[in-house]
Amino acid sequence: MISDITLWHWLAFGAFVAALLAMDLGVFHRHSRETTLREAAIWTVIWCLLALGFNALVWLWLGPQAAAEFLTGYVIEWSLSMDNVFVFAVIFGYFMVARKYQYRVLFWGILGAVFMRLTFVLLGANLLRRFDWIMVLFGAFLVYTGARLCFHGETSPHPDKNPLLRFVRRWVPMAQGDTGDRFFVRQLGRWCMTPLFVVLLVVETTDVVFAFDSVPAILGVVDHRADYFAFIVFTSNVFAILGLRALYFLLAGVMDLFRYLNYGLAAILIFVGMKMLAEYFWGHSHGGHLLPPAASLACVLGLLGVSIVASLVAQWRETRVAHLAAAAATEADDPVGERV
Repeated sequence: MISDITLWHWLAFGAFVAALLAMDLGVFHRHSRETTLREAAIWTVIWCLLALGFNALVWLWLGPQAAAEFLTGYVIEWSLSMDNVFVFAVIFGYFMVARKYQYRVLFWGILGAVFMRLTFVLLGANLLRRFDWIMVLFGAFLVYTGARLCFHGETSPHPDKNPLLRFVRRWVPMAQGDTGDRFFVRQLGRWCMTPLFVVLLVVETTDVVFAFDSVPAILGVVDHRADYFAFIVFTSNVFAILGLRALYFLLAGVMDLFRYLNYGLAAILIFVGMKMLAEYFWGHSHGGHLLPPAASLACVLGLLGVSIVASLVAQWRETRVAHLAAAAATEADDPVGERV
């Protein structure tokens, strides 16, 4: 079984991702148009199947532990991406971006996110390899972030307060009129930035904020002593990001159904943070792993599943109570004795 990750593996994966993105934008989404719910569902399944297929390859190539760690990282990033859907919906609503242009913004936003995540992953992996006590900082940060999300809830994003947006509006020439799906246009003899590119900048800067939570969380579920550490962290992150566009169009209109999702995400962040803290002190005193990768995966899936099921049950109960109340009101307005 091959365990060494070389530069050629990184280049091969990069070429694979580049091919997927080229086919996505150049073949399947060449023209700007609205994405239907059915199309979003199909693409969500396709991206998930690609991730699971790569997970099977990791199992055959690097073994069951690496495969379990990849899948755990993928599930964590995918679940955190569900929370990002709400933020993207707010951004598009604030800038009044037509639905047919939203896919193009998300495509280029995710392309930029891939490079930013690569930087975050390589930096975090290098820090952990050189200074393993960084695990304590990452773990404490995740616990703090999860606790804040749990007790204070998620604050609504305010795109107008984005510092980059303020800078652009003040110093960069902005295009006037309808510019369609273009990011730059030439007007009055000079190149101008379009409002759609401003939206892209806000999406990119927002993703940087997301990366501060998601990357440390995945770093916490992959063995940082393994040769494949950075590769598994990055690939699991990228596969989840690639499916974010389809996930957005699938869930943007029904995010209110998942009222308890924030609590599930908070619990996942706290769990991973506590795991990093515990394994740091356990590893120094006993050596080895405190919690097997399969157990971590089960915990993450369980926490996510409980929050989703609880949300759907609460929604069903509210709907049922509303229907019963409406039926009772109808019965009171039209008693049996007065019916013809």
